Amino acid sequence: MPVSLGGQVPASFDLKSAHLPLLALLLKSNDLDLLRRELGERYGDQPDFFDHDPLLIDLQGVSDVAPDLSAVAALLREHRLRAVAVHARDEAHRTAAHAAGLPLADGLTLARADVATKKAPVAAPAPPPVNPAALVVDKPLRSGQQVYARGRDLVVLAPVNPGAEVIADGHIHVYAPLRGKAIAGARGFDEARIFSLAMAPELVSIAGVYRTSEVPLPAALQGKPAQVRLQRTPEGEKLVIDPLSA
Repeated sequence: MPVSLGGQVPASFDLKSAHLPLLALLLKSNDLDLLRRELGERYGDQPDFFDHDPLLIDLQGVSDVAPDLSAVAALLREHRLRAVAVHARDEAHRTAAHAAGLPLADGLTLARADVATKKAPVAAPAPPPVNPAALVVDKPLRSGQQVYARGRDLVVLAPVNPGAEVIADGHIHVYAPLRGKAIAGARGFDEARIFSLAMAPELVSIAGVYRTSEVPLPAALQGKPAQVRLQRTPEGEKLVIDPLSA
């Protein structure tokens, strides 16, 4: 541990701990081609989704053979993400981080999802604040259309049809049928919620935890007024869908 001798306070600087908003990429495979393809499928049509955000590469989910972290960092830069540190599992991972010129984030604890919860490739443990001014959309969204409320809530006054996608860093309110995809808390805001007067989505996601239509909603919720929220439990994270009562 560094030792400071003398009692004079520096006039030119202070050195303090800082808690930074930081995205975390939880790698689950060493296959860089697969990572490139899936990042492209998820974010390729959203070139401005990230804004050169600092990101931690978490290697806890990969095997003892570490990926080429220089190549991973270069791939992330293509999506406007900047790798700034590595969460290593073992000495092989630590060596790979040093070879890529990336510092180690020792002693870090990241939330894990349980087996019933799927985690998107990117999650944010400490997201930036959300702007209170909402983006309002008053026209129906057709298949292939996408709306992103960056840094704020999204209010949709018309149907979100199958194949359409609504994304917000804050909450999503759909005062009409929601039949497409809704992604709230897109940059890690885990208090975000999704509301709809007719909940029948292809996919709902909050802070990277998602549920698809492959798991049907109960009859009491399908097509009915409902909200989606993220619940943290000792076993992990899960989405909870509740009816909206008058």
